[in-house]
Order: sequence, then structure tokens, then C-alpha cells
Amino acid sequence: MIPTETQAKVLWDKYDLPRQKRLHCALVAKVAMELAKKCQMMNAKCQINEKLLVAAALLHDIDKNVPKLPGEQHPDTAVRILKAEGMDEVAALVKTHPLHAILDPSIAPKTWEEKILFLADKMVKYKIIGVDGRFALWNAEHLPAREQAILDAAYPKVKELEKEIAGLA
Repeated sequence: MIPTETQAKVLWDKYDLPRQKRLHCALVAKVAMELAKKCQMMNAKCQINEKLLVAAALLHDIDKNVPKLPGEQHPDTAVRILKAEGMDEVAALVKTHPLHAILDPSIAPKTWEEKILFLADKMVKYKIIGVDGRFALWNAEHLPAREQAILDAAYPKVKELEKEIAGLA
């Protein structure tokens, strides 16, 4: 099942998604749709399931207030929740959105919807700040060495994706 925007927002309440994360998810959905339109204008092969993309954007962080099971990390808990809700297509898309996914060929974004969700998420914090702005915020956090290494390795790949999707780089 692919939920409507209203159904997705009901899940925000059910899973107690924090107010700031609701803002983030709504902005990711907005940016994702803008990127989808731009991609479709620039590339005839860019065919996008907009309902799926919006649903995944609205629900990609649904796990932020949900206890993780042993061994889970973000977005494993979100994937589990979405599958339990009967939203397997949305879960599959959400699985590919975390930063580390772009470095792992088994979960790296491959479809247009996956690539656009991934990129839109990297352009938004609680306002639209772009990829460079988002990476600057992460770099300012003085992350542990392992997380910083992921950040450093992911940046050029995210910039490549940015160029592929909308010629933004």
C-alpha cells in the first residue's frame, strides 16, 4: 500500500514523530517533488512514481521516537514499521535513504525515486539548505572518526547524484 499524504501524517501521530522531524519530512517531500519535476524536464527517461516518492519522503524518518530492536540502526526501524503497516514499497524506498547507503552497493539508491529521496533528504535540515549546507552542518558536529569517514566518502558521491538528478552540481 502507498499511503496518501493524510494517511502518512496519521502515522506521524501514531509513532509520535517529533515536531521538528515532521517539518523536515514535509520539506523533504516538497524538495523531492521539485527535483522530480526538474529531472523529468531534463531527462525523458526519468519516470517517477510521485505518490510513492511523496509517501516515502513523508515517512522516511518515522522511526525517530520508536525504540530500536537489537542490531537495528536508522532506518532499519522505519523499514520494520512500514512493513508492519503493509507499506512494503515505501519501506523498500526508505531503506535506501541514509547517508551510508550511497557507499553500500547492496542498498545504494538505484531507482529515480530512491535517488531523489536520498538527495532531497541531504538538502534539508529544518529548512532547505542544499547539499553543501547539510554537509557543513554535519562537519561542524565533530563526529566520531568512523562517522566522519562515512561523511567524507559520501560527499563526492552525493555531489555526483546531485548533478545526475538536476544538473545542480
